[in-house]
Amino acid sequence: MGEIDEDLERKKKKEEKAKEKELKKLKAAQKAEAAKSVVVQTSKKGEQKAKRALLEESEENYVDPPTPVGEKKHLSLDMAKSYNPIVVETSWYEWWENSGFFVADSNSKKAPFVVVVPPPNVTGALHIGHGLTAAVQDTIIRWRRMSGYNALWVPGCDHAGISTQVVVEKKLMKERGLTRHDLGRENFIEEVWRWKEHYGGTISKQQRRIGASLDWSRECFTMDEPRSIAVTEAFVRLHEEGLIYRDNRLVNWDCVLRTAVSDIEVDYIELKGRTQRRVPGYENLVEFGVITSFAYPLEDGLGQVVVATTRPETMLGDSAVAVHPSDPRYSHLHGKWVIHPFNGRKLPIICDGELVDMSFGTGAVKITPAHDPNDFATGKRHNLEFISILNDDGKINSNGGNQFEGLKRFDARIAVVRALEEKGLYRGAHDNPMRLGICSRSDDVIEPMIKPQWYVSCNNMAKEACDAVRDGRLEIIPKLFEDTWFRWLENIRDWCISRQLWWGHRVPAWYAILDEDQLTELGVYNDHWVVARNIKEAEAFAKVKFPGKKFRLEQDPDVLDTWFSSGLFPFSVFGWPNHTTDYRAFYPTLLLETGHDILFFWVARMVMLGMKLTRVVPFKQVYLHGMVRDAHGRKMSKSLGNVIDPLEVIHGVTLENLHKRLEQGNLDQRELEKAKAGQVADFPNGIPECGADALRFALVAYTAQSVNINLDIQRVVGYRHWCNKLWNAIRFALLNLGKDFCPSESLDVSSLPFGCKWILSVLNSAISKTVSALELYDLSAATTAVYSWWQYQLCDVFIEIIKPVMATDDDSAKEAMRNTLWLCLDNGLRLLHPFMPFVTEELWQRLPRMRLKSDEKFSIMLSAYPSFSEEWNHPDIESQMAVFEAVVRAARSLRMTYGLQPKQRPSLFVRCRTEDVAEVLRHGTSEVATLATLSTVEVLLAADEPPPGCAVAIVSESITAYLHLKGLVDANMEIDKLQKKKDEICRQQEVLLKKMNLPGYKERVPASVQEESENKSSKFSAELDSCEEAIKNFEKLLL
Repeated sequence: MGEIDEDLERKKKKEEKAKEKELKKLKAAQKAEAAKSVVVQTSKKGEQKAKRALLEESEENYVDPPTPVGEKKHLSLDMAKSYNPIVVETSWYEWWENSGFFVADSNSKKAPFVVVVPPPNVTGALHIGHGLTAAVQDTIIRWRRMSGYNALWVPGCDHAGISTQVVVEKKLMKERGLTRHDLGRENFIEEVWRWKEHYGGTISKQQRRIGASLDWSRECFTMDEPRSIAVTEAFVRLHEEGLIYRDNRLVNWDCVLRTAVSDIEVDYIELKGRTQRRVPGYENLVEFGVITSFAYPLEDGLGQVVVATTRPETMLGDSAVAVHPSDPRYSHLHGKWVIHPFNGRKLPIICDGELVDMSFGTGAVKITPAHDPNDFATGKRHNLEFISILNDDGKINSNGGNQFEGLKRFDARIAVVRALEEKGLYRGAHDNPMRLGICSRSDDVIEPMIKPQWYVSCNNMAKEACDAVRDGRLEIIPKLFEDTWFRWLENIRDWCISRQLWWGHRVPAWYAILDEDQLTELGVYNDHWVVARNIKEAEAFAKVKFPGKKFRLEQDPDVLDTWFSSGLFPFSVFGWPNHTTDYRAFYPTLLLETGHDILFFWVARMVMLGMKLTRVVPFKQVYLHGMVRDAHGRKMSKSLGNVIDPLEVIHGVTLENLHKRLEQGNLDQRELEKAKAGQVADFPNGIPECGADALRFALVAYTAQSVNINLDIQRVVGYRHWCNKLWNAIRFALLNLGKDFCPSESLDVSSLPFGCKWILSVLNSAISKTVSALELYDLSAATTAVYSWWQYQLCDVFIEIIKPVMATDDDSAKEAMRNTLWLCLDNGLRLLHPFMPFVTEELWQRLPRMRLKSDEKFSIMLSAYPSFSEEWNHPDIESQMAVFEAVVRAARSLRMTYGLQPKQRPSLFVRCRTEDVAEVLRHGTSEVATLATLSTVEVLLAADEPPPGCAVAIVSESITAYLHLKGLVDANMEIDKLQKKKDEICRQQEVLLKKMNLPGYKERVPASVQEESENKSSKFSAELDSCEEAIKNFEKLLL
């Protein structure tokens, strides 16, 4: 009954639409009659008014009527005369979403194809890099959905602990002059949640506008309740297996964020020597790339030991001086002591052959175990004192002594050197090449500091992740990234997962403070920690761990690294740790698509955690796309002003509004001015309106650049113009199909004319190439195949050869052309749809449909993706057409060479060396004549001579083309004109050369003027060459 009701509803709507159309026609006719009567009775002014009213009435036919939100788009009676992306892209998405087209069925018998979106950070609006991710993934998911899969694309957002906290803190300071500490933890977290609600909505709006066919019914957030349960469960299970532990180690400390950051969040820059660098929190530039030498006095005044360091301030935490045990210069000092010049502390002279290089510097090394990775290991080997001299904010603490306490670390650096000079211990400084660690989140200089943290033991999990790639359970595309995968995982260190932040998942660990404890500071006894899913479970564990003892529990204030929760995303989105219906239906997923820059941050961790917690690889393939950079190859950065919002490309934006966006951000005044200057240079006229389809197609086409994508907005503009070409092709087709056309349900391809067989065969080839490229995730090749067919074969060739046929009275030929054209448009739009969903839906909906069937899909996105048809396959016809096109190119080239106007239609004679080639060309004379704008095409054999007055072009070793120009071109007159032009160029060049050869020209004339003159001279020479060549061409006609 449901299908019958649907049929009746469709017929009813069709009848209503027909009535509406007839009513509009009637109204137009009535107005036309009224206008005629007005013309007779009124003045000229009244006549113009009546004509204007009639024109306005006809224009209504080109305007889409309003569409209620969520309904199928109401289309105008006639297509607009040109493509408007904003008009075309209106209403379709709301209808798709409202109709449930994006929702996957967990009970479906179709094969699943599942992609989990890399959750964008809730730190603001999406940028063009997210646009690339959305375009690539939506192309793949739409293709798979049309190919019969139960396609699921899961949306989500990441809480982005460090990034979000930093952005909100900056906003608080800028707008209210408050720090997070002024608000307190609870109030600050409420502030961040408000930020999330605002920008989470902005992100989903952007994704919808791009056309991302995400299953919004399954949308999730890394800090929502189900994901939080998963995070806690994962932590507890890994701790129970001994893979999560707590230790006091050296970490990468960010003094601005006041938190530890992981190794892969540290970027290293190479310094060749002295380098001034801006550091957050310092007004003046800070100098790096310098090594400073100073002397430590030996105990009892026995002399001095000179050491060197790139961080003089760390000497306040020195606990030893190391020498090589085999170095004869220091053999007499083994077991001796030096005295710290500022606090009198005795530092032992130790022997360490592992750390000390006798050939470097003085061969003596200062040891600061609490602030250097190498020194940390040395301190462990020799049981040295670990003296931390810095507070969390990077200021010197009480261990640094009263003279330096409270100074910022780089101010302390200057103060320490000055104090050493005053004591006569300074021995100079010189350039020193070095690597400087910079936090990718804050741009702060990383400070090694000892902190108690939670760690994940990664060695075994990393080995399993490597094995999965080696044995084929996981495929990385492109393959070139496999080496990077192995290199990182085979050298992995344990992962520090705790962060000293407020925004994020609280570590599910409680510290038991026993009544009998002498020290009650949080974490002082490492064996007092209990890990549990909640406070109730923690209390139960603590009672077992500390039987009969009184205690109180305090939860660890730290939060977990964002990448820990993101690492669970491929399975937490389906309800893990519960085995939900979704989990059973959709996990493991098929594909993980993301940028290659987070191969370590995210992909490796998902694989490690997925294999450990779910016992399977979380996805079968990883497809990595390149990083979007600007047209100059620069990384996109807010401070450079080259970050682009996808909506600014879709809707267009003025330079003024680009500036306004910058002003609403958190850039300081200096950065703001720099960013504005960058925008003026790159977008002097703003960004033109391009639409989502053009942006998507451009981004997907760019994926051939697998490492870096240098995005030029003009390329997007070019695809927007191409959309207009598609629009016009459909307009032409609808005019020629006629309003009463109904496509044939069965078409005998064998009976079709040559041109029809050819276009279907090359369409077949395009389908095959596109599908093969999509299966290999060679999306750029797929766009090339689709674009080439539409542009170079359908529009440039087939539509042109249709025109003369449609002007004849041959109804049979016209019907064949119409049916073939409809097949091409129907298949071509479906082929293009995953790349350009909006314009293809609109154009497809305008195509005449076959007689209604109960299973007809009313959206192109639910129609079948085109597949290879053996019936359409005619490689022999494609080969013949290739010969015709080669002749056409030769004829067009000759037309251009001799300056023929479009209205001039010469004859073409084609001489063939063999009868076989001649026979092929005889079947294509009409196609060649049409495409090359010729009056006639005559095929000659080798013995035949073309008439005199022909221009000649070699097509191939078997074919020569002769364009008959007699009566069309006056060779003598053209030669005279060219000779006069040549003489004038020679005169101008002679004048220029005289100036350039004057005495003192090289010395007195500015270099810029000399360069301009050289360019002019070169230009004159090139023009003379062109004239000479043209004269020779016309002289050939006189032979």
